[in-house]
Amino acid sequence: MSRRCELTGKAVQSGNLVSHSNHKTRTRFLPNLVNVSLISDSLKRSVRLRIAAAALRSVEHRGGLDAFLIKARDTELSINALKLKREIAKKLQVVETAQA
Repeated sequence: MSRRCELTGKAVQSGNLVSHSNHKTRTRFLPNLVNVSLISDSLKRSVRLRIAAAALRSVEHRGGLDAFLIKARDTELSINALKLKREIAKKLQVVETAQA
């Protein structure tokens, strides 16, 4: 399992820890990944994702998982998130044509 957020693409970064004496030591900065179950309003089911804590705040800010995925770029999303995005878009299109 990679250390990458499924929604935002945030991943491991590398850099230096710098001491007071300016001694540099290489290190890895890991993203704060959490396993969450998010509810899709259009699919009416929950989806388990491994996302960064900051991404969870972004999902809530945008108005839920469906709204976040519709606005998200495909290059940032994982394979599972892309499948979910296509499924949501298909469901929203079916609902839209049924209302018209």
